[in-house]
Amino acid sequence: MRLWAFFVAAACLRQAAAQDLHLDELIQQALERNPEILVAQKKYEAARQRPSQAGSLPDPTFSPAWNSNGNPLPGAGLGRDTTSSIGFAITQEIPYPGKQRLRANVARKEADAQFAEYEGVKLNVLSRVKQAYFRLQHYYAAREVLDKSRSVLKSLLAVTEIRYSAGKAAQQDVFKAQLQISLVDTKLIQLDRERHLREAELNSLLNLPSNTPLPKPGEPHVGPLPETLVDLQTAARDRSPVRVRDQKMAERAQMALTLARKDYYPDYAISGGYYNMAGLPAFYSFRADIKIPLYFRSKQRAEVTEQSIAVSQAKHAYDATGLALDLRIADDYSQADTAYQLTESYRVTILPQAQLTVESSLAAYESGGVDFMSVLTNQTAALEYEMDSHEQMLAYHLAIVRLEEATGMDLMGGGH
Repeated sequence: MRLWAFFVAAACLRQAAAQDLHLDELIQQALERNPEILVAQKKYEAARQRPSQAGSLPDPTFSPAWNSNGNPLPGAGLGRDTTSSIGFAITQEIPYPGKQRLRANVARKEADAQFAEYEGVKLNVLSRVKQAYFRLQHYYAAREVLDKSRSVLKSLLAVTEIRYSAGKAAQQDVFKAQLQISLVDTKLIQLDRERHLREAELNSLLNLPSNTPLPKPGEPHVGPLPETLVDLQTAARDRSPVRVRDQKMAERAQMALTLARKDYYPDYAISGGYYNMAGLPAFYSFRADIKIPLYFRSKQRAEVTEQSIAVSQAKHAYDATGLALDLRIADDYSQADTAYQLTESYRVTILPQAQLTVESSLAAYESGGVDFMSVLTNQTAALEYEMDSHEQMLAYHLAIVRLEEATGMDLMGGGH
């Protein structure tokens, strides 16, 4: 069944090669197929079984026994000697009242912490899926920019060759145009490596062969941050799996301390037995065994001290996690906000102006109004501006993805 599902998933991706690559579909496949998520899920499912075990009574002990006279075989002397008997006893250990409940609660808090760990693994894997997706998206956007720039440079080269043939341009201008085209080609080679890397990363996260073809992602876009910094930090305190895990471990430590204090009180065992004496009246026995905490000074007190330290450690870990989380969110929020503003500035002002400058200078160059270097400088600047614009767009997406992992919130909605 798993092998069939594997081929179905791979076939679906191949069938979608002519369509856009949708992030929502990648997320769904990662949730179903990623090995890290499946391992964390099984750990949580195993942890869920521990509270019932910890809260159960110890298994009773069944003890068959006999007393013989004349020889050691069972039944020897039965009915003739009052000391001969054959029977059994049952012993049940019983913890001091409250210990079972505490042990179950400690295991339950551990299971809750394991669930938070599972949620954290899911968010981390999905964060890596999203980051790889947006980096792949950036590749296609950057590739388009370089292809467009190469086309403009080819036009510039053609015009320069015509002007050189007419004696209106220097030969070095032809070489410079060719050099710029070659530099663009080297950047395209580097970009192709990035594409292969991101496709392999996505396939790995989806548990697919690294060479499984992936379609092109949809067009990138950005939007205003949907939440304020205070809202994000507040949400993280309640929803961040790391924060929840530390909280559950702090609660677990407090319960373990209470359980350690309960160990000052003794456990006990109750035994009952029946012994057949053949022709003589049956013999019944009853016994209660109580543990004496004789070494409580060296054992129980040390255990209480250890658990007290563990409680303090867990509380400090919880506080430290909160502070680190607030700082991380503030940093990513600042990066996302800055990248959004820069992206808008490029889109609204810088890129249109740069494009007009290139078009104007190229037209003027054809008529001899400006020199070659002016056109080349304008084109190089326009290329850098457009590449910077997409770099800022990528920085925005990556910062938003990190905020989603830190807060457990969906900040992009369904559009991505």
